[in-house]
Amino acid sequence: MSAHINIFQTLADPTRLRILELLKDGEKTVNNLVDLVEIQQSGVSRHLSILHDAGFVKMRPEGQKRLYSIRPEPFVEIGRWVHSYEKYWNQKLNNLENYFLEKRRKK
Repeated sequence: MSAHINIFQTLADPTRLRILELLKDGEKTVNNLVDLVEIQQSGVSRHLSILHDAGFVKMRPEGQKRLYSIRPEPFVEIGRWVHSYEKYWNQKLNNLENYFLEKRRKK
């Protein structure tokens, strides 16, 4: 299975997306995330484990706490993948623009 499919399967879950959105603001503990996501600690831990295994988050121990934060590498990879398709939608947009310009000239 393609690595991109695994990445998108990981991001397909709304709770994992919400966790990533919250981590954009900086490191958070599991308990911080439980309060913000409003699901049980076991659910947040499970989602964090999936995000960690997929490379989206990293964990830093601090005493008894575990602080989670975003890893930028998977997002850079997603950006490269999306960019590789840019030529297709740019061509479609250019074709649409040409269509409307031609239509305007015919009026």
